[in-house]
Amino acid sequence: MKYWRVLASFVLAMALLLFPVSAEAASSSSITRSAGDEFQGKDFSGQSLIGNEFTNVDLENANFSNADLRGGVFNGTVLEGVNLHGVDFSNGIAYLAKFKNADLSDAVLTDAMMLRSTFDNVDVTGADFTNAVLDRPQVKKLCAEASGVNSKTGVDTRESLGCR
Repeated sequence: MKYWRVLASFVLAMALLLFPVSAEAASSSSITRSAGDEFQGKDFSGQSLIGNEFTNVDLENANFSNADLRGGVFNGTVLEGVNLHGVDFSNGIAYLAKFKNADLSDAVLTDAMMLRSTFDNVDVTGADFTNAVLDRPQVKKLCAEASGVNSKTGVDTRESLGCR
């Protein structure tokens, strides 16, 4: 039995070595990459945007209220004045995103990766950050203003941020 496992592993390794599988990119139909596209003030409210990616775009004053952004990506994105009230951004990624004067009230941000993102004058009343990963200085900044309980998850905002 052990001999067959070793032989099967060897055959598989040789097959992969001799006939490598080519990598193919995922469909780009849901990916927004062009910095020149106009998304400022656009209304995305209530839409299903699961897994959508916004890279290097200016979403200033866009409305994402109550949108389903689970697994979404904001990479190098300007989110100044954006309305994210009640959004579900669980398992999302916000890397180098600039949240300024944004409304994150009652948002679900569980398990989101939000490293190297900045939060200036952001309303996080009732937001749920359970297991979200943020830079420590940003957490301190958010804790200074955090309050409320998320209406969907019942989680206290300060508790979800780990405020002391």
